[in-house]
Amino acid sequence: MRAIRGYFTGGNTVVRVGVIVLFFGVAFLVRYVAERTRVPIEFRLAGIAVSAIGLLALGWRLRVRRPGFALAIQGGAVGILYLTVFAALRLYSLLSPAAALALLVLIVGFSAAIAILQDSLALAILGVSGGFLAPILASTGEGSHVVLFSYYVLLNLGIVAIAWFKAWRPLNLVGFVFTFVIASAWGVLRYQPGLLGSTEPFLVTFFLLYVAIAVLFAFREAPNLRNYLDGTLIFGTPIIAFALQAALLRDQRYALAFSAAAAGALYLGLARTLYARRPVELRLLIESFLALAVAFLTLAIPLALDGRWSAATWALEGAALVWVGCRTSRPLARATGALLQLAAGVILLTEFRTPDDALPLLNSSWLGGVMIAAGSLFARTYLERNRERLLEVEDFVSPVLFWWGVLWWTVAGLAEINRLAPVEFRPAVVLLFAAGTAVLSSELHRLVRVSHARHPPLLLMPAMVLLTAIGIGGVAHPFAGGGVFAWPVAFFCFYLLCRRHEDSLGASRAGALHVAAVWLLAFILSWECAHAVGQALPEGGAWKETSLVLVPAIFLLVLPDAVSRIEWPFGAHRNAFLAIAGGGLAVYGLAWILITSVTSRGGAQPLPYLPLLNPLDVATVFVICAGLRLWVRSRATPLAIIDSSTMLFGFAALTFVWLNAVLLRTLHHWMGVPFRLEEMARDTLVQTSLSIFWAVLALAAMVVGSRRRARPVWLAGAGLLGIVVVKLFLIDLSRVGTVERIVSFLGVGALMLLIGYLSPAPPSSEDTTGDASREPA
Repeated sequence: MRAIRGYFTGGNTVVRVGVIVLFFGVAFLVRYVAERTRVPIEFRLAGIAVSAIGLLALGWRLRVRRPGFALAIQGGAVGILYLTVFAALRLYSLLSPAAALALLVLIVGFSAAIAILQDSLALAILGVSGGFLAPILASTGEGSHVVLFSYYVLLNLGIVAIAWFKAWRPLNLVGFVFTFVIASAWGVLRYQPGLLGSTEPFLVTFFLLYVAIAVLFAFREAPNLRNYLDGTLIFGTPIIAFALQAALLRDQRYALAFSAAAAGALYLGLARTLYARRPVELRLLIESFLALAVAFLTLAIPLALDGRWSAATWALEGAALVWVGCRTSRPLARATGALLQLAAGVILLTEFRTPDDALPLLNSSWLGGVMIAAGSLFARTYLERNRERLLEVEDFVSPVLFWWGVLWWTVAGLAEINRLAPVEFRPAVVLLFAAGTAVLSSELHRLVRVSHARHPPLLLMPAMVLLTAIGIGGVAHPFAGGGVFAWPVAFFCFYLLCRRHEDSLGASRAGALHVAAVWLLAFILSWECAHAVGQALPEGGAWKETSLVLVPAIFLLVLPDAVSRIEWPFGAHRNAFLAIAGGGLAVYGLAWILITSVTSRGGAQPLPYLPLLNPLDVATVFVICAGLRLWVRSRATPLAIIDSSTMLFGFAALTFVWLNAVLLRTLHHWMGVPFRLEEMARDTLVQTSLSIFWAVLALAAMVVGSRRRARPVWLAGAGLLGIVVVKLFLIDLSRVGTVERIVSFLGVGALMLLIGYLSPAPPSSEDTTGDASREPA
């Protein structure tokens, strides 16, 4: 925009605008006269040519006195001469192609010469612009594309000739834009597959010409030691040329692969040649050509296998543009490169499909995703290394590139796993892929110091949790389908990464990850243990239910010793392991006891059922003891918010529920009482047994409370005894038979007498010594 504004506001604005208007007017006049007059066309064109030559002569004479006016007139005259020759060739066939090309070569050479002699960039731009516009304005929609592109080759040779003497970047850009925009428009509107042989040579020629122009520009500007790299031509030329090449060869993927390989070889040869001549002055250009060589040589592999060229090309070119933008401090180049990365992903997403017969990893979908990931990660790395050169907004935008790369790495990997891995092995392979990705990201952070690369390792644990949740409905047990190998590897990688990134995580975040790891490991091992028990004992019973709590109970038992004996990670995160991880496992054990007390029959097939000596009751006692031990050891931690009296009350309540479950299961197995709530509520034997059992428990509590001077314990027993009495008169008296009613009342009555003898009254509050320090003993 500055260049356009400068053209119309700098120098003689009226003349510059007038020349442009005059040029269009002449073009329209030629067409109008041709359609409505009988004057021989030879005379009309000759008159126009003579007029243009007269304008040239006038401009040359005024070049010293009125340089701005003179240059504008000369530029317009050159454009009119282009138009005249092309019209004589295309519209009226007055000139043979050979004669027209000779005249066009003469005009191109002449305009280049007078522009260089007068050191006039404006004249060169006017002459070149007129030359490019001439065939467009004079076109009738018919004619040979060979003639059109031959003419444009001559114009571009003139630009090359000027670039040999002058480092005029705007002129190079004008030729570049006209050439490839017009070529692209023709390709969209007129190209047919049968025209490949007559079109391909021109595309290659244009490509080579603008590569040469970029090199000449660098040679001319290199002594200035600044701004000697034209990023638009260096990277824009291969982008547009290869896009057009792909359109020409859209049905010939191997030919496109060879084109990419040839382009890579060309850039590699140019880099080597320039390094041999000017290794210091042209270092940036050499590095750019090397980057393009690597990009095209890498791109040749997926192109040889599939037609997904655009996404990979844009990703690699985007990375190169970000690199150049950092080296030359050009925000526009960096922004363009970042947008190319995002656009590459969008394009690949629309065509992300892989044939079933495609080679593993060597297919366009996988390699396209990997190239987008690599390009995005490279761009993010280089932006971070050059942070001092970035705009403020780029500090917020650049992390998007990193996560964009991680996203496409993940998408490409999961798609390839889904395509190749057998169904039963997919969860294990995905788990290994997640662990490998986390380690790879950590290595990237360690080697090239990309700050955001330390975050994916932290996501390994959430990924493991997610895969476990998905696997619950998809696999029989976690060690199936290679899980016996994948899960140990995943946990090894997790602890390796936690150890490596411990300092940057912070204590709270690291502790949370370790807590999640303990819970996940306990869940996986419990699931696997339950599956193994179910396979070994298919007849059922409580063995499988018991196996679900065995591992958490073992964890509860060993956590205190691990915290005191192993410095990392247990000792370093003592509070997290004891209070949070252990507390969560204890809550799980509590929930397991309550659920099994209500729902489980406690069968021990093939063994007979024995109260307290069956797997369910043994496991319950184990869980309670392990939980009490953990509580005692964790009372020193800041998160131990449960005091002694609350813990004792909870322990008593849990024990009461469990003992009642033991009684009911015993009645079920020994007396044949159905293990259903409705049946037991109506059963006389159950009601009698509960009354007597509760009375015995009340007796025990009141005696213990009296002897230990523990008033709350005595009061709890008395409360339970009161409940028994109420139950006798409300339930047992009305719903039981004669024998059961007698047993209930006699048994409870006898127990009450015994209580009255042993502990007739509660200890006074002044004598109570059953404090928190004595109760656990």
